[in-house]
Amino acid sequence: MQQFAITESAAAQINKILAQEADGSCLRVAVQGGGCSGFSYVFSIDAAKTDDDLIFERDGVTVLVDDMSIQYMEGSEIDWVDDMIGASFQIKNPNATASCGCGTSFDV
Repeated sequence: MQQFAITESAAAQINKILAQEADGSCLRVAVQGGGCSGFSYVFSIDAAKTDDDLIFERDGVTVLVDDMSIQYMEGSEIDWVDDMIGASFQIKNPNATASCGCGTSFDV
């Protein structure tokens, strides 16, 4: 079984975002090539689940990760961080061997 965790603070922020979207909307997290470290995370709102989506839930919110992206994010955790630099979703990825300073791109 694939592992992808959602922190309590991430679930709360996702809930706030999805409250303004159409019923049934979910947060989609994907990996695409590019970024200063090789791969980058992409966040989007999606109402359509596909057959290759893995579904992760916490506190009433749903996060979708496609089958290809989970290969790069197995065991990761999505968190909502609000600090002096700003507020953003951050992926804590145990598979990343390098990442950029902003935390949106990584290498494996």
